[in-house]
Amino acid sequence: MKKLLPALVLVLAGLAWSASGATDAPRYTVVKVDLRTERLALFLNDDKGTAFKRFDRLEAWLKARRRQLLFAVNAGMYHADFSPVGLLVREGREEAPLNLADGVGNFFRKPNGVFLVTAEGPRIVEASEYPVIAAKGRVQLATQSGPLLLRQGEVHPALIPNSDSRKTRNGVCVSGSTAIFVFAETPVNFYDFALYLRDVLHCRDALYLDGTVSALYSKTLQRNDFVRDLGPMLAVVAP
Repeated sequence: MKKLLPALVLVLAGLAWSASGATDAPRYTVVKVDLRTERLALFLNDDKGTAFKRFDRLEAWLKARRRQLLFAVNAGMYHADFSPVGLLVREGREEAPLNLADGVGNFFRKPNGVFLVTAEGPRIVEASEYPVIAAKGRVQLATQSGPLLLRQGEVHPALIPNSDSRKTRNGVCVSGSTAIFVFAETPVNFYDFALYLRDVLHCRDALYLDGTVSALYSKTLQRNDFVRDLGPMLAVVAP
């Protein structure tokens, strides 16, 4: 491991692992954010209601306000107008409702889930469980996506071992007070990705964020991915 800016820990992409032990095992980049000392925030639109879409635009907007972008990642799936497909809670305010509808695509592979932060720390829950948590009025941040890769250590039942559907993918899981963001730098199927999160990173609950849309900003790595315009973004910002 290599120490990053406060509470950001990077596991270099040299980590390679596959459930099948294949020689062409995917490589992963893992960024850990300890929420005891760092604060995650969600971003979507600027003051005029225009979607940021790219990390460099968010970086410039923050810089004009004397704030510095340290880390950012795409935060769940979005419509053509960049609005979230599901739940979005920013700074304690619900800006898009929970989506429990059925549909086509990865978001709707039930169970799907919600990554959220409360005063007690980060959590990942099955989407239908979220209203009970929200009723307590303590959710600071939340984003919905799907599928739920892991639920209490069990792999999502729809994920297929040895599937030939391999893509670059990213997701998030939680360990105590730490949110763990994981990027497959080389193509991987859903099943191997879920097993990496469980068996290597020892996560019990994990949420898929996206596939080819996966993007990472890291000031320490001098990395600013751009694959296509993004919707919501999760970020760590310094004053």
